[in-house]
Amino acid sequence: MSPATGIEKFKRWLNEAKLPADGRLPPERTLAERFNLSRSQLRKILAALEVEGRIWRHVGRGTFVNKRGLPPSKPNIDDIANRTSPPEAMQARMMIEPEIARLAALHATTAQIAEMRQLSQKMRDAKTWPEYEDLDWRFHNLLAEASSNTLLKEIQYLLNGVRRAVVWGHLNNRPVGPPEDYHSFAEHDELIDNIAARNRLGAAAAMQRHLNSTASTLVNDEDRLSLA
Repeated sequence: MSPATGIEKFKRWLNEAKLPADGRLPPERTLAERFNLSRSQLRKILAALEVEGRIWRHVGRGTFVNKRGLPPSKPNIDDIANRTSPPEAMQARMMIEPEIARLAALHATTAQIAEMRQLSQKMRDAKTWPEYEDLDWRFHNLLAEASSNTLLKEIQYLLNGVRRAVVWGHLNNRPVGPPEDYHSFAEHDELIDNIAARNRLGAAAAMQRHLNSTASTLVNDEDRLSLA
């Protein structure tokens, strides 16, 4: 099933499904089985629908239908992803995410910082790349929420969805899961520590170092794939 077909099929189901009063969707495992999708395929569909405004997700609570309606001006994440290269996605991240980290150090709540630490630990425990990918996606969206800047949050949701499709989808021949010494583990912890300490310059610098390291890893992975 193509991503576009999967999204349209899921939208039709959302329009017809009898959901609880709070709009909570069934667990991912149930949805993946219902639509005959892998967990990774399902998460990409959910990411696209969240960017469109059809659903929203809360770490630890689940996925919910957006009952406020679909804003007509939401960008099409698939269309943007099809026209974006991995270097372009990384360039946009380097322009936006350090500022988000700086604002998160100023505005993040104690509960949001605790969620960041929980996600960081779960990433260390991830056994597969799709599992890590989903947690990493949630982590960076949570940083945007912690910035308390509505426009930056919406931009980050779009950027995060595009880079997930462009970058992670580009590296689907990697080993089973992240190694114990994967560079992002320590980098995420450093970022959280600076946010918790309300060190705005430190948080921005930590994010910049994280993105530089990620960009270097991306280039190395591309080189390995080209030789495979």
